[in-house]
Amino acid sequence: MSKSIRAGELFEQQREKLALRWLAGQRGDGRLVEAVNTVARRPSLAGYLNAIYPNKVQILGTEELTWLDGLDSRLRWETIEKIIQYRPLALVISKDQPCPEDLRIAAEESDTPLWASPRRGHELLNHLQYHLARALAPQITLHGVFMEIYSIGVLITGESGSGKSELALELVTRGHRLVADDAPEFTQIAPDVLDGTCPDMLQDLLEVRGLGVLNIRQMFGDTAVKNNKYLRLVVHLTKPMSEPKATGIERLTGDTSLRRVLDLDVPMITLPVMPGRNLAVLTEAATRLHSLRMKGLDPAAAFIARHSNFLERGES
Repeated sequence: MSKSIRAGELFEQQREKLALRWLAGQRGDGRLVEAVNTVARRPSLAGYLNAIYPNKVQILGTEELTWLDGLDSRLRWETIEKIIQYRPLALVISKDQPCPEDLRIAAEESDTPLWASPRRGHELLNHLQYHLARALAPQITLHGVFMEIYSIGVLITGESGSGKSELALELVTRGHRLVADDAPEFTQIAPDVLDGTCPDMLQDLLEVRGLGVLNIRQMFGDTAVKNNKYLRLVVHLTKPMSEPKATGIERLTGDTSLRRVLDLDVPMITLPVMPGRNLAVLTEAATRLHSLRMKGLDPAAAFIARHSNFLERGES
């Protein structure tokens, strides 16, 4: 289902932060902007008044209003009519400047939302562009437990019954934080950033077989939960049918791969679930190892280089 946002929703969400006032065109509060319409947009979702490549939210600052005032009456009306015909989501006048009467009439007659704000143009641009980009960003729901471990966002995945929730509970008791259980939502807010959050229905909750639903905030305090975190690592739990037999290289590097989430490849470490293995310690170690690799430190690569040097010295 395509994500979208209505003009009325955007106004309510930003009214207090930007001190927005509705000047005209309130009947156009149902105007929509959809995510599919943003793929090829030029130049952006929100921007200063542009009559050639119109933004979905057009901001009218001092320079834009001065430019309109410099046009002769006929060209001015044609320009305003052209702006209205593009059906913007909204027009926003910055710094509470007086609204031109012809613009107000055109907005009212065409049901084009016309707002005013005491904020400066660049403030409106930053807030609206960020809010719209986030609201319309690609989103996906994955099955697993999303946690913050050593300040890194880690998604724990695996088949039903593999012990994801039990592992998450043990990690919480060791001082790490829960973001979401069962159905974390991930939003691609930047080309290389996946922001993970918890659905409102599941906030602070963790379901453990035999115990039922636990409220982690009430049991362990506010520091045991976190509202959101960027996804950096996937730890996948598997239940091998027999004792796994790793190849020589896997014994050195571990079972590492990549998992595609939206448009990003996220590093994934696979941990076999077997009796006697302390998965909490292994998950902490996997997170520390990932952190080292992100800094350019790879113990396996260092060992292979050390071994190669040893062989070269022996041959010489």
